[in-house]
Amino acid sequence: MYQNVLEVNSLVKKYGEFSLKEVSFKIPKGYIMGFSGQNGAGKSTTLKCIMNLIKYDSGSINVFGLDNIKHSTDIKSRLGYVSEDHYFYDHMTVEWTGNFVGSFYERWEKELFNKLLNRFNVDKTKKVRELSKGMKTKLSLALAMAHMPELLILDEPTSGLDPVVRNELLEIFLEIMQSGDNSIFFSTHITSDIEKVADYITIIDNGRVVVSEDKDSILDKWVVVKAENRYLNDNVKKSLIGFKEGDFGYSGITNEFEWFKDRFNADFPEGNLITSRISLDEYMLRVVKEGGICV
Repeated sequence: MYQNVLEVNSLVKKYGEFSLKEVSFKIPKGYIMGFSGQNGAGKSTTLKCIMNLIKYDSGSINVFGLDNIKHSTDIKSRLGYVSEDHYFYDHMTVEWTGNFVGSFYERWEKELFNKLLNRFNVDKTKKVRELSKGMKTKLSLALAMAHMPELLILDEPTSGLDPVVRNELLEIFLEIMQSGDNSIFFSTHITSDIEKVADYITIIDNGRVVVSEDKDSILDKWVVVKAENRYLNDNVKKSLIGFKEGDFGYSGITNEFEWFKDRFNADFPEGNLITSRISLDEYMLRVVKEGGICV
């Protein structure tokens, strides 16, 4: 029995000037992993490699403990996939679409599909072209779930949706996980969505994994620190990652707060240091977007 529902090891895929650079991460069975990074960082390319939709140059991918190329058919029968772009026969109805997709799966549960449509408030009599983007996403999710997959792989499932629909989809993800037998891997550049539901986080930047760790370890380890500019010197500045200085003060993050506090107090005994818990968005801003180094 496999322990990790998905294992990506030293994955390399070259596209002209862009490449995945030995991407590695793993998802334990029964958990949600959020896969984040800026647009163009390599998220969709990684997912397409996992789904065996494109060939990679080197490395290995195991899904359910099976090689994703050698056992592609078996793997795809056991997982659900929702791409960022929804491909349907737009002139056909939702019901027809379910019957069509269901014909490719041995374990297709029509009753479950209809139940999911009701749960998502998707009218099965409507033609697909009549659905909003949010409703098409819900249809895609119902199609992906109706054969009871062990793993859901979702590419930017909440992108372009309004906050109400996004929150509803996140609640659905949590409902899916209640049995403890399912796992979800979803990519998004919306870090607040990951922070709400993910157990694990993998961040990719320019084709390279910056960090892959359980969410609480990241958010508990890093601290945002702020102080007035008069309490600043080179020692303090070099001790912070993602350093930013304004007219009235400066800020940065550290994963060695006690050590930093001792250095700060030694240089500025009268100084006032303000701290706050880091958010995933702040972590991304400091470490990735501003070129900080994650250690």
